[in-house]
Amino acid sequence: MNSLFRYTIADNIDAFSTERGAELPYYVVQPHQVHGCEIREVTDPLTTRDELEGVDALVTDVPGVAISVRTADCIPVLLYDPVNKAIAAVHAGWRGTVQHISCKVIDRMQELYGTDPADLLAVIGPGIGPESFQVGQEVADAFSEAGFPMTKILGDCGPKAPTADNPMNGGLHIDLWEANRWLLMRSGVLAENIRVSGICTYLNNDRFYSARREGTKCGRIINVIKLQH
Repeated sequence: MNSLFRYTIADNIDAFSTERGAELPYYVVQPHQVHGCEIREVTDPLTTRDELEGVDALVTDVPGVAISVRTADCIPVLLYDPVNKAIAAVHAGWRGTVQHISCKVIDRMQELYGTDPADLLAVIGPGIGPESFQVGQEVADAFSEAGFPMTKILGDCGPKAPTADNPMNGGLHIDLWEANRWLLMRSGVLAENIRVSGICTYLNNDRFYSARREGTKCGRIINVIKLQH
């Protein structure tokens, strides 16, 4: 398909997620993620991945600096502060979500740029959907211990019953989209300012990479946000 899945956030923002085989239209800063909570401010538009070892979220207020996170089922969260003209790209896999990485990024934006969470515009991009994110009891327990509203994010779909269309049928399922939406709202982002793409990478494997379907060595979706000059 070789296309970009674009987001309409604001006139001065370019934001998109790459689909399979898509080429980036310009240089994009990409961190070397480790499913942690390290946040780095980027001011050089040519910052290399080697310089961002162990980083799972990027922030900047410099126009022309395209920041991103790489995903293949994990949840990308893109943030824009229209008052202070600052942006963030967040890699929120289940481990990062359990560690409340989105909240920590908003805290950092408050420290660096004076961001008021109520002003933020947020996009939750393509990632594994609740119907496909089957988890073990230990993962469900991790979310519970981290204070998530389990009645909203956990589904018990009965005995595992894999089908040809969805091998993840049955069992316990976590809604990572809702978990991250809840984190954003907990930090003060207004519900009406959060856009959830609702695209499951596992079920849309023809368009987006899915590590759960293809294995961890598959390609990656590049989720980009840039302040225009």
